[in-house]
This record gives sequence, structure tokens and C-alpha cells, in this order.
Amino acid sequence: MALRMLLDFVFPPQCGGCERIGSGLCNTCLPRGPQIDRKLPTLKVSALGIYDGAVRHAILSLKNGRRDVAEAFAERLRARISANAIAVPVPTTAARRRQRGFDGCELVARLAFGSHVNAGLVQVRGETQRGRGREARLIVRQRFIWRGPPLNGARVVLLDDVVTTGATLEACAATVRGAEGVVSEAWVIATVP
Repeated sequence: MALRMLLDFVFPPQCGGCERIGSGLCNTCLPRGPQIDRKLPTLKVSALGIYDGAVRHAILSLKNGRRDVAEAFAERLRARISANAIAVPVPTTAARRRQRGFDGCELVARLAFGSHVNAGLVQVRGETQRGRGREARLIVRQRFIWRGPPLNGARVVLLDDVVTTGATLEACAATVRGAEGVVSEAWVIATVP
């Protein structure tokens, strides 16, 4: 704690959305207002905001290693997900995890839900969805396997940073169901308009 205070004094935190000095994510840039709900074939997806402007910039800051931005998103999500559910973060590729040194969704999940996180999903096919069109996103199959402890009928909520077509969330949900988890909802930081 003392080290962080010293670092904040020497290198004041900048907002991951607008770059103003003060915090990892200022009140202006933090998604506010009602959640945005989307319906996928088997999931209800709730988002804190739209993937645009300051929210987009903040998510990219998170992906580039801004743990203080992860803390701000975790604080917003903590109040939204039921305490009797297990949060399962959607994993990034192994290459991106090595490059960044962490998995952003897993970090947000652990900061928000602590021991109520099961990071048992593993991405086994390394194709990134970034830059793919709608059709290419929808045809990617069997990218995830379950390597966590048995779910034995536990209620699961998936957690991801951004939803576009929903193909990744649906693939993760199918894998969780195959591991005997009950999943009907997901939370994301932002949704593409």
C-alpha cells in the first residue's frame, strides 16, 4: 500500500479513458447508467456500456496492462453479479497472455469476485477474433476446453471485455455446459453498437 502511494505520488495515475490525471478511470469515463442487455441464442448478455469513445480507450488500456483500469471495471461489475454465482472469465489466447503478462478478463474477475472465480476455460485454438468479420467470427468452433474443477451443476456467469457477434460467449457457454455448469447469462464491460 505504501509503495503504491509513493508510485502514485511520483507517477500520478492517468485515466485510461481520457488520460486526465487522477485515477485509473475517472467518473466521467466510467460507464454509467443502465446496463445494456442483448439476447443471444442461449445467453442474456449485459454490458456496462457501449464500446466507443472513452470506454473503448479504457478497454484498450486494460489490454495493454493497466491494472488500475481493471480495478475500476471490477468495482462496477462487483455490484452487478449475484453472489451465489461463479464468475468464469473468457480466456485470451496463450500468445496474448504471454505478451501482456496477464489475462485482462481474468484479472477483472479476480478483483471483482475473488474466490468466486473459476478460470477453468482454456482457449486451445489460438485464432484471435480481433479484425474478423461477422461471418468469420460465427464459424470458429471448438476453441475452448474445460480444465477446471468439476462444476457439478453450479450457476455460472461468463465474464468478457467486449461482445460483438456473441460467437465467443456462445462457444464458452457450450463448453461450460459440457462441464456440467449451468449458464444462461454473461456480463461484459462493453458491447459493440
